[in-house]
Amino acid sequence: MENKVWETIKKYDMLSSGDTVVVGLSGGADSCALLQYLVSIREKLSLHIIACHVNHMIRGQEADRDEDFSRKLCSQLKVEFRLLKINVPEQAKLRKESTEKCARDIRYEFFGKIADEYNAKIATAHTASDNAETVLYNLARGCGIKGICGIPPVRERIIRPFITVLREETEKYCYAHNIHYVTDSTNLTDEYTRNKIRHGVIPVLKEINPAVIENISRMTENMRCNADLLYSDAVKYLDMIRSDRYSDSYKADLLYSCDQALFAQIISILAAEHGFIPQAEHISLIREICRKGGELQLSRDLYAVCRQGSFRITEKNVRNNNEWEIPEWGQFIVISNKKIKPMKMSMSEFNNAEKNPDFLFINSGDCDTIPIGTVFRYRRSGDRFSLPERNISKTLKKLFIEMKIPAERRDSILVLAYGNDIIWIEGIGFSEKYICSRKTENVMYLDISEVSEKEKAHNGSGY
Repeated sequence: MENKVWETIKKYDMLSSGDTVVVGLSGGADSCALLQYLVSIREKLSLHIIACHVNHMIRGQEADRDEDFSRKLCSQLKVEFRLLKINVPEQAKLRKESTEKCARDIRYEFFGKIADEYNAKIATAHTASDNAETVLYNLARGCGIKGICGIPPVRERIIRPFITVLREETEKYCYAHNIHYVTDSTNLTDEYTRNKIRHGVIPVLKEINPAVIENISRMTENMRCNADLLYSDAVKYLDMIRSDRYSDSYKADLLYSCDQALFAQIISILAAEHGFIPQAEHISLIREICRKGGELQLSRDLYAVCRQGSFRITEKNVRNNNEWEIPEWGQFIVISNKKIKPMKMSMSEFNNAEKNPDFLFINSGDCDTIPIGTVFRYRRSGDRFSLPERNISKTLKKLFIEMKIPAERRDSILVLAYGNDIIWIEGIGFSEKYICSRKTENVMYLDISEVSEKEKAHNGSGY
């Protein structure tokens, strides 16, 4: 088993010399075997290992027994031990979640908090057996390509060194190395869906083919490769059919014309930005509105909308009254899915850089005319904008109507404002009063790009 795990670590580049690793330790065979294995390579890779145990306060004395066992095991292995004791049933009620989901969320929140302290990786003891159960569960619910991909070996900072190992192998490893472990009594019942699959479905499939778990593992690895390629193609195609550089709308005819698999992946990507997972039914209905126009309600506030040849997924009736101060020159601010970095340069520097496509005149204004107290925000009642070269000002409402900007998009367009005086509008540019002229000495250039989910989570929305 050790060779199999080491090959997995190397294949997916899970560990590097000097890494700190936060290990999820339940006290069961899989997690105890993982902790022992990492300890066995600790000196080889100069690892700093921290074991994290969560007492969910669900199983009474048995849960306390698991906590005590985990603490003693860490003492024996000379591993730092961290504990979270929390009443999960109470938390599940507060969060309005199932106990199972709440427990999982709390575990990963705890692991993440400790990992943040040390800039560490998080190792969980998911096995090939867990992966097979997950795939079968997803199939039973009805899933797309992502569900068939199962449990990924690596997801951001989470690593799963045992993902190619069978559950029986971890138990044999524990026996061979004289590693004691505890058994969670809930794993012995069929109260949970996963246990029904483990006890009722897997044994039947093994009668058909004893290598069913290994075969599922190979299938999920192949599917992940296909899914990665499809995701990459979808991201490229989305960029091609975007209505404009910073728009969240896309050309409906080009979206409709792409093949079904690519279309489904694109919709999944767009919906995921709003925390929504579309089912096959949603994707079929969305494809239809891309063909003939209209809108589809996906959840209470989320809609898929196709009007005037543009498609978008948007949250309706949500006004954001936050304000964000302009950061220091060269620093950036994250607002929604945009990273904005104000840059100050002389006009000669700007002119030299203008050939670079990243330096767009639409996002450049006269730095010295912009008042102190200017903020980024979204539109508000009374906002006015002076149109360049037209010598008139309009309310944003009239301007957006004139420019045929869909109503559901208007509240999500970013502006730079001083009171109700709008200095700059995302996708439109600077006001007449603030644009660059022959007299401009210093240019404010707003360097705008999209941010990854990882950047957004690290920096926070608006910070």
